[in-house]
Amino acid sequence: MRLRIASEIAGALFYLHSAASQPIYHRDVKSTNILLDGKYRAKVADFGASRMISIEDTHITTVVQGTFGYLDPEYFHTSQLTEKSDVYSFGVVLLELLTGQKPLSFLGSNEAKSLASYFVLFMEKDRMFDIIDDRVIKEGEKEHIIAVANLAYRCLELNGKSRPTMKEVTRELDEIWKLERKSNNAQQNHHEEIKHPAIEYHHPWFADSAPDICPSNITHTSESEVMHILTQ
Repeated sequence: MRLRIASEIAGALFYLHSAASQPIYHRDVKSTNILLDGKYRAKVADFGASRMISIEDTHITTVVQGTFGYLDPEYFHTSQLTEKSDVYSFGVVLLELLTGQKPLSFLGSNEAKSLASYFVLFMEKDRMFDIIDDRVIKEGEKEHIIAVANLAYRCLELNGKSRPTMKEVTRELDEIWKLERKSNNAQQNHHEEIKHPAIEYHHPWFADSAPDICPSNITHTSESEVMHILTQ
């Protein structure tokens, strides 16, 4: 379910960046702006900080804003916002889904530990599974967890040009999610007495020539009607 949610978030951001009639940068991608409906479908919300840009532009210059723990390090230093700034923030959300931890942990004396830097350190020391949520390790396929972790690692590159686009992120997560479902179905065939609920999933806008409509998981839905992504 976490993998499906991550894929739906990525697809919505890809739509904003590439498939909408005019590119939109969200500028405040974080877990509290990702909401879940009654069927646990992800909805990207809160566009108060978003900006629409012309197709010819590659960035906008603005006063640094966003949420610490999710903020693109390049954006913080240059005040230049690109589509890769949303990619970095999404990488942090992906980490929350992988680890079950908050983006910032306060250690006392106003000292804060960044989940992103902590995760990168573990990846570089080849200790990735020391930081992954136990439930993810128990229920997910090892190779799929590694694939998602490697994708998150790439999203968190300090150099924005080295990060993938949201289109690339969406494609990779879609492929991993399909493999995970295939693996689950194979296991279910060996244990026919265990029945798992079917999960609806699709990206109707994910095509080379995307429709000029807003997908259902980009929403202005009231928070009273949905749950935050990390409440479960």
